[in-house]
Amino acid sequence: MAKTRRRTATRKSSRWPYVLVVVLVLLAGLWWYYGAIAQGYARTGTAYAARVACSCRFVAGRDMDDCAKDKLGGMEFITLSADEEEKSVTARFPLIASDTARMREGYGCVLEKWED
Repeated sequence: MAKTRRRTATRKSSRWPYVLVVVLVLLAGLWWYYGAIAQGYARTGTAYAARVACSCRFVAGRDMDDCAKDKLGGMEFITLSADEEEKSVTARFPLIASDTARMREGYGCVLEKWED
Protein backbone atom coordinates (compact mmCIF):
# COMPACT_ATOMS: atom_id res chain seq x y z
CA MET A 1 0.00 0.00 0.00
CA ALA A 2 2.83 2.41 0.80
CA LYS A 3 4.41 1.81 -2.62
CA THR A 4 1.17 2.76 -4.36
CA ARG A 5 1.01 6.07 -2.51
CA ARG A 6 4.60 6.89 -3.36
CA ARG A 7 4.05 6.16 -7.05
CA THR A 8 0.95 8.37 -7.12
CA ALA A 9 2.77 11.20 -5.40
CA THR A 10 5.69 10.87 -7.80
CA ARG A 11 3.40 10.90 -10.83
CA LYS A 12 1.56 14.00 -9.62
CA SER A 13 4.73 15.90 -8.87
CA SER A 14 6.18 15.09 -12.29
CA ARG A 15 3.10 16.55 -14.03
CA TRP A 16 3.57 20.13 -12.90
CA PRO A 17 6.14 21.05 -15.57
CA TYR A 18 3.72 19.93 -18.29
CA VAL A 19 0.87 21.85 -16.72
CA LEU A 20 3.09 24.93 -16.49
CA VAL A 21 4.04 24.65 -20.16
CA VAL A 22 0.39 24.30 -21.19
CA VAL A 23 -0.59 27.35 -19.14
CA LEU A 24 2.27 29.40 -20.61
CA VAL A 25 1.34 28.38 -24.15
CA LEU A 26 -2.28 29.34 -23.51
CA LEU A 27 -1.24 32.73 -22.09
CA ALA A 28 1.05 33.35 -25.05
CA GLY A 29 -1.76 32.47 -27.44
CA LEU A 30 -4.16 34.81 -25.68
CA TRP A 31 -1.59 37.62 -25.77
CA TRP A 32 -0.95 37.00 -29.46
CA TYR A 33 -4.67 37.11 -30.23
CA TYR A 34 -5.76 39.91 -27.86
CA GLY A 35 -2.47 41.78 -27.33
CA ALA A 36 -3.01 44.52 -29.89
CA ILE A 37 -6.49 45.19 -28.52
CA ALA A 38 -5.19 45.32 -24.94
CA GLN A 39 -2.38 47.67 -25.93
CA GLY A 40 -4.83 49.95 -27.72
CA TYR A 41 -7.13 50.17 -24.74
CA ALA A 42 -4.20 50.68 -22.37
CA ARG A 43 -2.70 53.41 -24.56
CA THR A 44 -6.04 55.20 -24.91
CA GLY A 45 -6.70 54.91 -21.18
CA THR A 46 -3.31 56.28 -20.16
CA ALA A 47 -3.54 59.16 -22.65
CA TYR A 48 -6.99 60.09 -21.38
CA ALA A 49 -6.00 59.77 -17.71
CA ALA A 50 -2.81 61.83 -18.15
CA ARG A 51 -4.62 64.63 -19.98
CA VAL A 52 -7.55 64.80 -17.54
CA ALA A 53 -5.33 64.58 -14.44
CA CYS A 54 -2.96 67.25 -15.80
CA SER A 55 -5.88 69.63 -16.36
CA CYS A 56 -7.26 68.77 -12.94
CA ARG A 57 -3.93 69.42 -11.20
CA PHE A 58 -2.43 72.36 -13.09
CA VAL A 59 -5.47 74.13 -14.56
CA ALA A 60 -8.03 73.57 -11.80
CA GLY A 61 -5.40 73.47 -9.02
CA ARG A 62 -6.82 70.38 -7.31
CA ASP A 63 -4.77 67.87 -5.31
CA MET A 64 -3.62 64.69 -7.14
CA ASP A 65 -5.53 62.46 -4.71
CA ASP A 66 -8.68 64.34 -5.66
CA CYS A 67 -7.80 64.16 -9.37
CA ALA A 68 -7.43 60.37 -9.18
CA LYS A 69 -11.16 60.21 -8.42
CA ASP A 70 -11.87 61.47 -11.95
CA LYS A 71 -10.72 58.20 -13.54
CA LEU A 72 -13.49 56.29 -15.27
CA GLY A 73 -14.63 52.77 -14.45
CA GLY A 74 -12.20 50.19 -15.79
CA MET A 75 -9.16 52.40 -15.19
CA GLU A 76 -8.27 50.93 -11.79
CA PHE A 77 -4.85 49.67 -12.93
CA ILE A 78 -3.75 53.08 -14.25
CA THR A 79 -1.52 54.97 -11.83
CA LEU A 80 -0.92 58.72 -11.90
CA SER A 81 2.17 60.67 -10.89
CA ALA A 82 2.71 64.42 -11.07
CA ASP A 83 5.94 66.31 -11.63
CA GLU A 84 5.41 69.73 -10.06
CA GLU A 85 8.56 71.28 -11.56
CA GLU A 86 7.77 70.18 -15.12
CA LYS A 87 4.04 70.72 -14.61
CA SER A 88 3.28 67.31 -16.05
CA VAL A 89 1.32 64.21 -15.16
CA THR A 90 2.28 60.70 -16.24
CA ALA A 91 -0.26 57.89 -16.36
CA ARG A 92 0.97 54.27 -16.45
CA PHE A 93 -0.66 50.94 -17.14
CA PRO A 94 1.82 48.33 -15.82
CA LEU A 95 4.08 46.77 -18.46
CA ILE A 96 1.94 47.98 -21.38
CA ALA A 97 1.57 51.77 -21.73
CA SER A 98 2.65 55.12 -20.33
CA ASP A 99 1.67 58.64 -21.41
CA THR A 100 2.55 62.12 -20.19
CA ALA A 101 0.62 65.39 -20.48
CA ARG A 102 2.33 68.76 -19.87
CA MET A 103 0.86 72.11 -18.99
CA ARG A 104 1.65 74.62 -21.76
CA GLU A 105 0.76 78.27 -21.32
CA GLY A 106 -1.94 79.28 -23.75
CA TYR A 107 -2.76 75.66 -24.67
CA GLY A 108 -3.59 73.98 -21.37
CA CYS A 109 -2.51 70.39 -20.90
CA VAL A 110 -1.14 68.72 -24.02
CA LEU A 111 -0.08 65.11 -24.50
CA GLU A 112 3.48 64.40 -25.54
CA LYS A 113 3.82 62.96 -29.03
CA TRP A 114 3.51 59.22 -29.38
CA GLU A 115 6.55 57.46 -30.73
CA ASP A 116 6.02 53.86 -31.81
